Amino acid sequence: MNVTRATFDEVMVPNYNPASMVPVRGVGSRVWDQDGAEYVDFAGGIAVNVLGHCHPALVEALQDQGNKLWHLSNVYTNEPALRLAKKMTEATFAERVYFANSGAEANEAALKLARRVALEKYGEEKSQIIAFNKGFHGRTFFTVTVGGQAAYSDGFGPKPGAIDHCDYNDLAAFEALISDKTCAVMMEPLQGEGGIISPDPAFVKGVRELCDKHNALLIFDEVQSGVGRTGHLYAYMGLDVTPDILTTAKALGGGFPIGAMLTTADIASHLKPGTHGSTYGGNPLACAVAERAFDVVNDAAVLRGVTDKEKLFRELLDEINSKYNVFTEVRGKGLLLGCALNEEYAGRSRDFLNAATNEKLMCLVAGVNVVRFAPSLIIPEQDIREGLARFERAVAAVVNAK
Repeated sequence: MNVTRATFDEVMVPNYNPASMVPVRGVGSRVWDQDGAEYVDFAGGIAVNVLGHCHPALVEALQDQGNKLWHLSNVYTNEPALRLAKKMTEATFAERVYFANSGAEANEAALKLARRVALEKYGEEKSQIIAFNKGFHGRTFFTVTVGGQAAYSDGFGPKPGAIDHCDYNDLAAFEALISDKTCAVMMEPLQGEGGIISPDPAFVKGVRELCDKHNALLIFDEVQSGVGRTGHLYAYMGLDVTPDILTTAKALGGGFPIGAMLTTADIASHLKPGTHGSTYGGNPLACAVAERAFDVVNDAAVLRGVTDKEKLFRELLDEINSKYNVFTEVRGKGLLLGCALNEEYAGRSRDFLNAATNEKLMCLVAGVNVVRFAPSLIIPEQDIREGLARFERAVAAVVNAK
């Protein structure tokens, strides 16, 4: 069957507006479309393809497990899930793991767990959830309401209640909002969709202290910032603050759908049999691939390489900006970077994305004012240089089109 981009408009729900080209094959940090054109991938499937496309270790894990066992109901457990959970608890603060299929599902589980803990330990009055403006936590109705972007949550009728927001990095506003009625605080330790906003260290520590003071659980949404993305296995490790619950997905499966919620044994004990579940969550196929991805990423040399690659990105982006003067700063950490546009180009991040696509570079935006890069953690230096050469041509095209 011959399909093209036009087929999308014929058969798909119009909640997406994909690019005109259709990718068909990828190897490492290069992708080819239906016409055979080659692209450098700085998008990484939105921070998902942590080891690039078709990494040999992941292909091997997929083929090996694909010949053994794909799916079981959670009436049974399975070896890949147990091995992955064991490795995750050994590498983090956590003692217990719950597997799901996505970041939204992991966050849904975390929020339900936090409400359950508060109800059972303190009573019905302790139900408030605090999150931060411009945050993003998924597209289920619960998680999209907790996410602080009205554009994503408005227009679907009455929202879940007892959810409040304040500005990220505003400790005074947060302190005014939290109380003994707060059951949980959900935050990204590096805001992604909201514009690649790094946390002030004093803010993160202050949030942790106030959560302790008011017996509120601190949930870190590491769906985008986790699995090596910042140069630490998880971003909390570079902030000297430990959450009570952590969620992870995106890069966890290296491209295969999987999510997880991590927490302590004491907190986890409140999700007794039957209180929550997932048909596909923890299936052996996803866990086998994720286990291999986790093994590759959780390596000192790989994590050190992320920091080295960040330095190269920043150096080359500074060179581009010195010529064209379009960014105020390069935000973020590791290989989750955002080029914040200056006043002259405010609101035009998608123009830069489209120009990049025309130059055969795949990248992202984070709102209307930030161009975002989230490439493979093992992207070769030559691909970084080639990709940024293409990005420079894209920047020139936007500047010269004025």
